[in-house]
Amino acid sequence: MQVVTKTEITEYPLLSRGKVRDIYAIDDQTLLLVTTDRMSAFDVIMNEPIPYKGVVLNQITLFWMEKFKDILPNHLIASEVKDFPTPLHKYAPQLEGRSVLVHRAKPLPVECIVRGHITGSGWKDYKTTGTVCGHALPTGLVESQKLENPLFTPSTKAELGEHDENITVEQAAALLGQELARKVEAVSIEIFSRGREYAEGCGIIIADTKFEFGLLNGNLILIDEVLTPDSSRFWPMQGYTPGKGQPSFDKQYLRDWLSAQPWDKTPPPPTLPEDVIAQTRKKYEEAYSILTGRALPC
Repeated sequence: MQVVTKTEITEYPLLSRGKVRDIYAIDDQTLLLVTTDRMSAFDVIMNEPIPYKGVVLNQITLFWMEKFKDILPNHLIASEVKDFPTPLHKYAPQLEGRSVLVHRAKPLPVECIVRGHITGSGWKDYKTTGTVCGHALPTGLVESQKLENPLFTPSTKAELGEHDENITVEQAAALLGQELARKVEAVSIEIFSRGREYAEGCGIIIADTKFEFGLLNGNLILIDEVLTPDSSRFWPMQGYTPGKGQPSFDKQYLRDWLSAQPWDKTPPPPTLPEDVIAQTRKKYEEAYSILTGRALPC
């Protein structure tokens, strides 16, 4: 198994090379998703990879999709290279552990964010307006406080290098239609709530997350990554204290380091020191082992 920053699979067309994933078209109905070790923060891709981060993201997603398949079907077809089309077998050192074969769904044009604690941009909005994405909240909340009920706060999907924009539930319904919007909101909160309950039993608080959904033959399915350190804020339960920012198992450590640098959050990014790379890698791998009880397969 290799550290992978970029794939070059010549047998199939490359559809997309995003901040983290390389996506190939196997045929009209099937995609290959490869989760690389590229690291992005503030929508900028770092020059240095975080070794095996892509394996962590892929394996955590597989873990959660298995847990949630009774709530909603997902796009998975195969996760072992031996079960992929034969032309891909020679790429096994690059693909093993970090790739999946999936049904080609039509992605919904919104990201489905669920907030269980008030933090990040939600905390900034609350301090200014007393609301988060159109949700009026009680007065007197403090940073990192657990919300009585999780909030569904969708956003737009930005192009690579651009920033997503928070929208209201009503705006999401205008994009999706009322019925689909209601279903997406309900499923997002149900998946988040079940995942949060499980994670808390392992000693991790899932403060917030984002989900992506698609339509396959007219039916809603779960796609992309699920409750990973890239798509979520993971905090240790031990030492959790509302009223301040929390330590994390996710990329917040890297964001904090970058925020302390003389950098305007546009390319090119600062060079990541070895100790920052190592500590970021450690946080990702800790999240995986705590949640799954397994060692990383690399």
